[in-house]
Amino acid sequence: MGLLDQITGALGGQMGGGAGQNQMLQLVMQLLQNQPGGLQGLIDQFTRAGLGSQAASWVGTGQNLPISADDLMKVFGGGQLQDMLSKFGMQQSEAVSGLAQMLPGVVDRLTPNGSVQDDMVAQGLDLLKNLKI
Repeated sequence: MGLLDQITGALGGQMGGGAGQNQMLQLVMQLLQNQPGGLQGLIDQFTRAGLGSQAASWVGTGQNLPISADDLMKVFGGGQLQDMLSKFGMQQSEAVSGLAQMLPGVVDRLTPNGSVQDDMVAQGLDLLKNLKI
């Protein structure tokens, strides 16, 4: 199974599908692409917010620990997230809840060997750009 199949399979199981899933996927991509330091920068941001064990579980090869919408707000704050949400016309409560469901699976699929590999992340993001859900 290819990387794109793994990512879309994970996302299909987490979201109901359709336009809402496509918007959430675009939001996750935006988050990863605009994060200083890329995926590793995102993981570092979770660590600084006291949520390093959750982020490490998504990268590692074991079970992914869940994250709550409240915890995501601790990591991203209202301003950073609100700027992205305004581009997609999404409500904060809906988007944060969707991110909490989707982000662990996406990070997990972008790190199949249990470590952040920039080339794998770039390849996965390129595949996701062309994905029509």
